Amino acid sequence: MTYRITVVCTGNICRSPMAEWVLRERFDAAGLGEQVEIDSAGTTAWEEGNPADERTVAAMQRHGHTGDYTVHRARVFDKRWFDDRDLVLAADHGHYTVLRRLAGVSEAKDRIRMIRSFDPSGLKGDALSIDDPWYGDEGSFDQTYDEITAAADGIVEYVRGRLDGTDA
Repeated sequence: MTYRITVVCTGNICRSPMAEWVLRERFDAAGLGEQVEIDSAGTTAWEEGNPADERTVAAMQRHGHTGDYTVHRARVFDKRWFDDRDLVLAADHGHYTVLRRLAGVSEAKDRIRMIRSFDPSGLKGDALSIDDPWYGDEGSFDQTYDEITAAADGIVEYVRGRLDGTDA
């Protein structure tokens, strides 16, 4: 069984590709990389076809990641993807709302979660949103990285539970 995850933000050049890359590494490290496919998309076509923001790539590199981030191209989430995605992760409440509207049926809606809902610190409400670093500086991208990595292990454990039937 392949478990499929899509991470979603606004333009698919900052938060969602960063989360995609971090999660891919975490699943590989957990020995689940062959069982889990991760991709990303945006809720808008504003950046469609563009590479990841250079500040996103720089943040990944500052934190010791060495992947080839040049192949990423922004794309728009397609509601038909709900048919074959097991988990759709929203970066903020706006994305969550758009995705729930696109999902239509309750079964698909149940697959949509906020990234930070997997953060073990027990965040609630507005704290679940990852602010868009686009408008900030280097520190904003580092904050985004920190928020994603804080939730990453929880996402891995959740999916591990789904794969082995224990539903973590």
